[in-house]
Amino acid sequence: MTSFAMLSAAVRSGFALWALLLCLTDIGSAMLAAVKKRFGFAALALALFAPVYYLWQVIFDLSLFGGTEEAAGISAALGGLPWICWTAVLTFLTLGAILLLRYNIRYDKTNITPGTIKHFLDKVSCGVCCWVDSGRVLFSNICMNRLCVKITDSPLLNGNHFSDAVSGKIIKADGKVWRFSCWDIPNGRERLHEMIASDITAEYAKTEALEKDKAELSELNRQLEEYYRSIDDTVRRKEILQAKVHIHDEMNRLMLSTMAADREDTAGLDRIFSLWEQNALLLCMQAGGAADAKAADSLEKLAEALKIRLIWQDILPDTLSDRQRGLFYSAAQEAIVNAVKHASATRITISFSETDTHMICRFTNDGDIPDSEPRFAGGLLNLARLAERQGATVSVNAGESFTLTVCFPLGGS
Repeated sequence: MTSFAMLSAAVRSGFALWALLLCLTDIGSAMLAAVKKRFGFAALALALFAPVYYLWQVIFDLSLFGGTEEAAGISAALGGLPWICWTAVLTFLTLGAILLLRYNIRYDKTNITPGTIKHFLDKVSCGVCCWVDSGRVLFSNICMNRLCVKITDSPLLNGNHFSDAVSGKIIKADGKVWRFSCWDIPNGRERLHEMIASDITAEYAKTEALEKDKAELSELNRQLEEYYRSIDDTVRRKEILQAKVHIHDEMNRLMLSTMAADREDTAGLDRIFSLWEQNALLLCMQAGGAADAKAADSLEKLAEALKIRLIWQDILPDTLSDRQRGLFYSAAQEAIVNAVKHASATRITISFSETDTHMICRFTNDGDIPDSEPRFAGGLLNLARLAERQGATVSVNAGESFTLTVCFPLGGS
């Protein structure tokens, strides 16, 4: 059988090219395995590289010296082997190199390696960057590199500088809205820093739309409040008008009753004068609103039912708010009930005094003075609790006469 050295120069050149390609394949496999930290497979690739390189060197010697006689001993011995042996050996080495290269390529697709992580993070839509305390960037994907160039007009070389520029902020860049979040990662003695750039374009647009709707809703609420206030004013004017009509009718009735009254009937005249006083009081109070008129009317009816006379030394001050007026009428009702129930009083005097900071309302009855210190219970206790909610105070004084005092802060709600 023809030896390898007896083959033509062209055929030996083909074998030399075959061996050279195998050398490059084995070198590539070794590099891929080393990058993936698969050092065992890198050593196997170098083991396959060594015989292929030696065969390529033998072919080079045979071509240089022109035959087995002039070539070195080992080169001459290998050149004297049949060409079919060379083909079998190179075929075996080729299969080994191809299988090893195929395994190294498929390893990235079936196992997690630094390469697969880098490949995946380059495809995600968010930016990722990791660096150490000194600012040296350990990793950054394509998205973060692009954002750094767009925002700072310079490549991402120092993580600390880029973090100072964007960390915790919402920035518009590259036609989108990005939110940059940064946190620390403990890693033994060295502390790592990680920053994520999230695409919040859709959420930002929805937030802006929500803010716009909120502003429109606030304007609508303001218009509705104005509308409700106008309704309240209309209702108040209507109630005031009805109160005026009622007072007018009562005045006409009282005028007729007065003209027809018997001058000798003292009790009848007292009753008529009391009605005159009541209507005059309502007439004075109607400027404060129909609600006050109704409350005062109810108060007078209660006093009339309990056969106690109310003496107003002054009209209800305008400085009291609506809530304070409500508390005043509640205190007046409690004063009437207690004066009749506990003191057998026949008259209650209502007076007002004002200081720079407070309005003081006093309800003084002419009934019996209690033997012991008055105790807050029942209605008085509830009245004191209501007053406390408004910042007012309730007190009693059992001196020469029994007085219930309610002290309102001016400017209260």
